[in-house]
Amino acid sequence: MPDPEVSVIVPAKDERDNLPELLDEIEAALAGRSFEIIVIDDGSSDGSDEMLRARALERPVLRAFRHARSSGQSCSVRTGLSHARGAIVVTIDGDGENDPAYIPALLEALEGAGEGVGLAAGQRVGRKASGPKRIASRFANGLRGWLLADQTRDSGCGLKALRRHVFQALPYFDSWHRFLPALVLREGYGVVHVDIVDRHRRHGQSKYGIFDRALVGILDLYGVWWLRRRRRVIPEVSTIAGGANPAPKE
Repeated sequence: MPDPEVSVIVPAKDERDNLPELLDEIEAALAGRSFEIIVIDDGSSDGSDEMLRARALERPVLRAFRHARSSGQSCSVRTGLSHARGAIVVTIDGDGENDPAYIPALLEALEGAGEGVGLAAGQRVGRKASGPKRIASRFANGLRGWLLADQTRDSGCGLKALRRHVFQALPYFDSWHRFLPALVLREGYGVVHVDIVDRHRRHGQSKYGIFDRALVGILDLYGVWWLRRRRRVIPEVSTIAGGANPAPKE
């Protein structure tokens, strides 16, 4: 079976009630394309694994993996990336707050920008979060933009599309999913943006508070700043010989 064009990675913890409708929406958004959906159950205790197992029997596009214990969103994304087969990888949160209807726009932006662009990043508008969360997020985004100059208004949106070979080259650490624009720029690739209208989660409550999502990330911010400073030269590589596999002899 040929590899799909697109791999959609869905990190999820205790999202059994949100996942079925979200997965339906992803399939509808990608109708007409070759794709796979990879859900990472991050140690859920609500029976998400049983639901995913049953659904995968009916939907061959679905592949599901489980962490024995909760390891966090960044680790879930990395696990999904290690299993992805598509040339383009899309990430989307499992809580349903990101609308899959915007996936085609992200793919169009990335593919239309050419090979020099490694990431199409969603940027939320019409945020549905509480006032204190919006204020903390605005502060963190402002500080990040000033320090990293990552050309991105909102790096916290879970909906992104990346070229897989670029994604695989990025240095991994917990919370890396919040700094993907800066890390992609560090590798010498460009970033484009697509506005994404935020929406309310349908079931359950957010797993993150103000401090673990915005303010604690300031420590990671300085780590990414250091990483960017430690890569000053990005080489331009051209082929001298042996760049392509030779054709087999008859």
